[in-house]
Amino acid sequence: MTRTIAKDAKRLVIKIGSALLTNNGAGLDRAAIDGWVEQINQLLMQGKEIILVSSGSVAEGIVRLGWKTRPESIHELQAAAAVGQMGLIQTYESSFQRFDRLTAQILLDHDDLASRQRYLNARSALQALINLNVIPIVNENDTVVTDEIRFGDNDSLAALVANLIDADLLVILTDKDGLYTANPDQDSNATLISEAMAKDTSLDALAGDSSSGLGRGGMVTKLQAARLAERSGCSTVIVGGRNNNILTAVAAGDNVGTFLTASQQPLAARKQWLAGHLQAKGQLQLDAGAVKVLSEQGRSLLAVGVTAVKGHFTRGDLVSCVDSQGQEIARGLVNYNSEEAGRIKGKSTESIADILGYLEDDELIHRDNMVINS
Repeated sequence: MTRTIAKDAKRLVIKIGSALLTNNGAGLDRAAIDGWVEQINQLLMQGKEIILVSSGSVAEGIVRLGWKTRPESIHELQAAAAVGQMGLIQTYESSFQRFDRLTAQILLDHDDLASRQRYLNARSALQALINLNVIPIVNENDTVVTDEIRFGDNDSLAALVANLIDADLLVILTDKDGLYTANPDQDSNATLISEAMAKDTSLDALAGDSSSGLGRGGMVTKLQAARLAERSGCSTVIVGGRNNNILTAVAAGDNVGTFLTASQQPLAARKQWLAGHLQAKGQLQLDAGAVKVLSEQGRSLLAVGVTAVKGHFTRGDLVSCVDSQGQEIARGLVNYNSEEAGRIKGKSTESIADILGYLEDDELIHRDNMVINS
């Protein structure tokens, strides 16, 4: 049953770490990258949606700069990341071009995802790329943020991206086959843990540090990432990236790696978060038609169905949707600020660009960012 989740997953975030990407410290392992890209192309042909989160810029930059060891200075590491990012993206782009696939570079940091407005902007951009059949390649913006350089090797970033775009499955490729009962390099009796719940804290004692001097993420950060992904209902597979056809095996539901199951489905988790963890910043009053569409059909809220706007809110804030009597019908994350919403209320989607001079989104609130009151 658990592996059926992986087989049925439509939207996958795939994270590849530095230890896998570098050829024993001699620069990017282009043959390995070509292999993963070929498998990703196969998944895309099966109708899967793929977002790639890739480390490796620091490690590649160290090689390009001719340094023999990883420097201790954060500023030198930032410089290495900037230099290495060029080679990393070039390598991915040329590899995907073999299959006539377009790629896009996305540099994010945790602040981008902590701000609700920037969160929605990033979400919309990634969704647009997916709709255009472009493969987003995400990395930490290491020239302005240093936390991942110090600690994470992009594990937590991959989980946040999974939250951001409502992924069904997070696949973390690592230099180990998964999570073991003990360190397999030191204990010949260590056995692979096939399945567990992501929130199982007893797993913490089994996680060790990274064996590579190039990356900074051990199993500890991968478990943390799995729990972060679990918040939005996304399950995680931690699996050995050097195994043949490993991505296609994961997507087929094969018993590979360690599968960490989320306790609920992605959309249900998102709705629960919207319902209970945010305070409404404003209010949208709806006409009878909009109330019926939301209540009975669960569709997105369009500006044409809004009769009044109350409160001061920005794009990405939570607002309450009420009927003419003030009874709350739904609540959700709004795509326009209060001033914009006031200008486009009662207007058709087609007229928004003429009124505002731009079109952020077709909907005032998308149904995936809305919870309907029962």
